[in-house]
Amino acid sequence: MELFYNQYGDSGPPLIILHGLLGAHGNWHTLSRTAFRQVARVYAVDQRNHGRSPHADRMDYPTLAADLWTFIDRHDLAPATLLGHSMGGKTAMQTALSDPDRVDRLIVVDMAPKAYPPHHTRLLEALAQIDPKAYEDRNAIDAALAEDVSSRAIRQFLLKNLDYDGEIYTWRMNVAAIRAHYDDITAALPTDATFEGPALFVRGGASDYVADDDLEGIRRRFPDATLVTIDEAGHWVHADAPEALAKVVVDFLTETAGA
Repeated sequence: MELFYNQYGDSGPPLIILHGLLGAHGNWHTLSRTAFRQVARVYAVDQRNHGRSPHADRMDYPTLAADLWTFIDRHDLAPATLLGHSMGGKTAMQTALSDPDRVDRLIVVDMAPKAYPPHHTRLLEALAQIDPKAYEDRNAIDAALAEDVSSRAIRQFLLKNLDYDGEIYTWRMNVAAIRAHYDDITAALPTDATFEGPALFVRGGASDYVADDDLEGIRRRFPDATLVTIDEAGHWVHADAPEALAKVVVDFLTETAGA
């Protein structure tokens, strides 16, 4: 599978960024074009069934990692630093654990390798009930979503997934495949391997995705892991506290260069 990506900068070590569930590479545009490109050659990638990457029926972490291996090899990026948020964090972890030779360093934003409750089941059901082709504009789609999704911020995030060809709206994401494999997305990583390279785990202080007692499980698989908490951020650390996250990531990349 040939994943869609945007590149920022043309010098420095490669940094591959992986978005979370229902996101896309554009979620990381601002940080990629400003802070990160100062210290790395950045590749912000759309994972399968998201953004502008191809749709496919299969979707689990071994498959997402295999997509990333192909991307790394196609662009001759090995070993690359991986930065993943939420679902993208699990993809990054799975890739580092299953093929450490392709990975230099690992950065995981607000995610642990454990299983999570199905927080987004109702959200996925709401998306599945909406056929964008049946609506004339984004406001009408927003109004339809609002019947099940009360948060305007969440709706605005979801509406970034709309495509418009001049006549009809469609979802860029593959809602059917994501729903069918939601259990695989929330599952714990299916490997007990270890990654010995430098690893940074960043959590939001207002988020419950990474608890204190998750650190033991993290360090069992990533023995050189450091955990940093950004107090003012929730799960969407890059949206809630972009400057704080940029400093933490850039410091890590600078301090571990050549490690």
